[in-house]
Amino acid sequence: MNGDPAVSRQVSAVLFDRDGTLVEDVPYNGDPGLVTLMPGAREAADLLRAEGVATGVVSNQSGIGRGLLREHDVLRVNRRADELLGTLGTWVFCPHTPQADCACRKPRPGLVVEAARRLGVRPEACVVIGDIQADVLAARAAGAWGVLVPNAATLRSEVEAERWTAPDVLTAVRMVLDGQESP
Repeated sequence: MNGDPAVSRQVSAVLFDRDGTLVEDVPYNGDPGLVTLMPGAREAADLLRAEGVATGVVSNQSGIGRGLLREHDVLRVNRRADELLGTLGTWVFCPHTPQADCACRKPRPGLVVEAARRLGVRPEACVVIGDIQADVLAARAAGAWGVLVPNAATLRSEVEAERWTAPDVLTAVRMVLDGQESP
């Protein structure tokens, strides 16, 4: 984890990116049988539930807009991931391609705002944990706090640009719960 948070605030919800953060990234996955949790993902979700922190997922799923997946396929994959994770509070996804210029596709704030609304919390009381800079930028755009959990797909420049990073999703959740702090 990098950086020292400067301002303390209560965290009401943690919103995760799906692919590469909670589950192994299988490009345009429509097969629930291919869902494999990332190391520490179940433990991170369990820890948040034990602390009474709401949880959700915010995920770009452009495979729908590209015609590679149907919404039904994404919902089936989400259900399987939810079973493996022990049920998260809400799942919100953007079906659009990057060219659609929609308000919901990360790095825009729409998914974060909608997930917060569904969970009954203010976006400012949320933390978004994801593996690419678009996840953190969506958090910022919504007034939330973002934590980057880099993996092989994360660009070095993205890691260098972020102040709050963690080596894995469980460490990110512990950082959030231990500090209850944000920038």
